[in-house]
Amino acid sequence: MNQTPIYQSRFEALNCCILIPTYNNEKTLGGVLQDLLLYTANILVVNDGSTDATRDILKDFQEINVHHFQENKGKGEALKHGFKVAEDLGYKYAITIDSDGQHYPDDLDIFLTQLEEKKEGTEILLVGDRNMGQDGIPGKSTTGNKFSNFWFLVVTGTQLTDTQSGYRLYPLKVVNNIKLYTNKFELEIEIIVKAAWRKVKVRNVPIKVFYEENRVTHFRPFWDITRITILYIWFVLVSFFYIHPRDTYQDFRKKGYKRFWKENIIKSQEPAHKKAAAIALGVFVGILPFWGLHTLLVFSLAAMFKLNKVVAFLFSNISIPPLIPFIIYASYQSGSLLTGRGFAWQLKPEDFDSTSDIFFGLWQYILGSFALAGIAALLLWIVFYFLFSVTNQKQVIKP
Repeated sequence: MNQTPIYQSRFEALNCCILIPTYNNEKTLGGVLQDLLLYTANILVVNDGSTDATRDILKDFQEINVHHFQENKGKGEALKHGFKVAEDLGYKYAITIDSDGQHYPDDLDIFLTQLEEKKEGTEILLVGDRNMGQDGIPGKSTTGNKFSNFWFLVVTGTQLTDTQSGYRLYPLKVVNNIKLYTNKFELEIEIIVKAAWRKVKVRNVPIKVFYEENRVTHFRPFWDITRITILYIWFVLVSFFYIHPRDTYQDFRKKGYKRFWKENIIKSQEPAHKKAAAIALGVFVGILPFWGLHTLLVFSLAAMFKLNKVVAFLFSNISIPPLIPFIIYASYQSGSLLTGRGFAWQLKPEDFDSTSDIFFGLWQYILGSFALAGIAALLLWIVFYFLFSVTNQKQVIKP
């Protein structure tokens, strides 16, 4: 008589299963399934058109729900198919695990515990944090993960330390209601971004990871990173021109003017130096000669330095049309001073007769704009740091 898997009752109580997309991992698949069966029988495998011995291996696991693709469609398609099948079987959550043997089955406890402690009325999506800084992690994996983490923060406002781990817990109803367009590795990023946009609590949980030296991986660095980059470019456009404005407007309507100003703009609990830094950053970016890119730059830099994005964006609009001629003129004069030509208060057409004059004038303007932006940002930081420090002190001593 077979022994009951040690976590089976917890999986049943939570309506949770394990989902494994697999493609040509014949060396590790059998061992992974045997280990997982010690914890639960709620296992679903999607064979993504494997051409090795995967089909024969899966025949030995009759207790597992198996689905086969006739041809390879990509990890994303395997996951989407698995999510729909799992929900049709009555499951509410699915924990995905890669079949290459890098994940530890005993870490299932971490995901289950988080799910058991979840607050009623909220939804979570958990991503395993592999501690990418530890020894033994391939350098290309670390670099790609840092890139993804940064842009995930920019487009969602949520800080994750690992956005690419395949060890995850998904809320099936949420995922199956999201319109997903990608079909390979980038689908895992598409899901967490769109889930975060739907107010799902996306967060990391610590997991162990084992990287075998000659493990089989189907991640193609150039093509897969290219697709991920294109996906993030699209997400940046959508987030800056729709998601962030929508969320800000909804927050404003919910809180009202006074509360919104206090909590979102002034941020009374935030240190004075950070509030002043958000203003300085906005002015700095607004003066720079990157016309048309100010919004992208200010949101990206505010996310990088963990500053108030709303305030930084508001002050970056110093470059509104009425002020643009003055900013360009002041930048040009600053550049003239830095290049040793002194102030040229009157600009004459004959100053730009030749191509070399035009290029030098352009260089003078660009150089001056950076200098002007830096000086203006520094002065404003000093002024607002003083003002916010006084305001914060008054709030502290107020009875």
